[in-house]
Amino acid sequence: MSVQVDDEVILSKFQDEKTRNEAFNLLLKKYQQKIYWHIRRMVIDHDDADDLSQDVFIKVWKNLPGFRNDAQLYTWMYRIATNECITFLNKKKQRNNVSLDDVDYSLADTLADSPYFNGDQAQKKLQDAILTLPDKQRLVFNMKYYDDMKYEEISDVVGTSVGALKASFHLAVKKIEAYLLSKD
Repeated sequence: MSVQVDDEVILSKFQDEKTRNEAFNLLLKKYQQKIYWHIRRMVIDHDDADDLSQDVFIKVWKNLPGFRNDAQLYTWMYRIATNECITFLNKKKQRNNVSLDDVDYSLADTLADSPYFNGDQAQKKLQDAILTLPDKQRLVFNMKYYDDMKYEEISDVVGTSVGALKASFHLAVKKIEAYLLSKD
């Protein structure tokens, strides 16, 4: 069983030039999996998620010296990861010059072919349903459902009011229910 190091310890080690690399390794151990799966649920493809995770941790490394303790460390990192996902998905839509629906179909095809998402049929149907959501609703749903984040934490990440997030999550759940019922 690995011991989780407090963010304060990581941050203080990061401030010292001698222990900066150790601090970053602790940060990676603590958050790499969470960040990877947060990204993966948005972009679906393993290779894309892997690349984006690396980009996120490069940005974290570069920007950590300026990190102010006005947010929790993981909230700040989720915000970076979320912005990277949205930028990536928007570029993918522009690069392919396709509609949002076409990108969602392409993500659904990737999901169907992926050995990483080899869950049961119900899990596959849920993932298909989630892919029909607009990016922001999908993001909110994933953070609430999979990451079990509180609305206040999600608000810190996406910069949206708690009330709007609750409405967005509620709409996402309704759309997922409708999708699942239509596929039975």
